[in-house]
Amino acid sequence: MKDTAPGPICTACGTEYSAGPPLSQCHICEDERQYVPIGGQRWTMLAELAQNHQVEWSEDAPGIHQLVIRPHFAIGQRALLIETGHGNVLWDCIALLDDQTEARIRSMGRLSAIAISHPHYYTTNRIWAEAFDVPVFLHSDDAEWVQRAHPRLRHWQGDTHAIAPGLTLIRCGGHFDGATVLHSTDGKGRLFTGDVLQVTPDRTHVSVMWSYPNYVPVGAAVIRRIEAILEPYAYDAVHGAFPGMTIGTDGKAAVARSFARYLVAIGAAG
Repeated sequence: MKDTAPGPICTACGTEYSAGPPLSQCHICEDERQYVPIGGQRWTMLAELAQNHQVEWSEDAPGIHQLVIRPHFAIGQRALLIETGHGNVLWDCIALLDDQTEARIRSMGRLSAIAISHPHYYTTNRIWAEAFDVPVFLHSDDAEWVQRAHPRLRHWQGDTHAIAPGLTLIRCGGHFDGATVLHSTDGKGRLFTGDVLQVTPDRTHVSVMWSYPNYVPVGAAVIRRIEAILEPYAYDAVHGAFPGMTIGTDGKAAVARSFARYLVAIGAAG
C-alpha cells in the first residue's frame, strides 16, 4: 500500500513525516545542527499551511526563479526553479506546494528533476515529486535523515553526479556528510549552494558551518577539501540559501577569498 496520505509537518524545519499522529520529537530538529524552539515541538499539515501562507515568486537572475514561503515559515530558505533546454530543475525545496504554484510551474514547461542540498531542506519533497512525477536527488551519505521515504528518491553516490546537460551535483560535505552544491555551465557558470556555502549578508563572501544556528564551525580539512573539489569548476554567480543572498559576479574569487579568510580566522592559514 502506497504511503501517500498527508503527514504532519514540523513548523521549525518544515520536514514532512509519515501520515499518522505527530511524533513527540522531530529528528531533524533534535540534531545539534538544528534546534527545538523554546516553545517546544509543534506540527502543522499542508492544508493548514496553505490557508495562512503563500509562495512568493521573484526573479533571481534570467531564467532562475526564487520561491519563498510568506509569511516566514520554518527555516525560511528559498527554492530556485532553474529553466533549462532539457527540462526545468528545482533546486532545494520549500514545505508549501499550493495549487497556484503547481499551475505556474507546469505553465513554464516540463519539470525534470528536484535536487536538494542537505536534510534541512528535504521538507515536503515527496509531495513535490508526486505532483510532477520527477526524481528527487539526495546524496546517499545523508539517507539516514530522510523522514518519509518514497519511490522517486534517488540516493546518488560519490563526489559528482550529472542530473542534466550542464548541471552537476557536487558533494562538498561540511554541514552534513552528503552536503551538496549544484554547478551550472549557464553563461559564465553558476554555483547553487544552499547553506552548504552560506552567502553572507555583504554578498561578497561565503562561510561554511557544521551548525549555523548553534554557531559550530568546520575545521581546516573540510575547507581545504571543498576548495579542492570546486577548483575545476568555472562560475561567476553564487546563489545561496536565502532570499536575495546571491553573489552576482566574481563568485569564484569571492569563494577563494572567503576560504582564505576563514583559515586565517581559525589559525590554520598556510
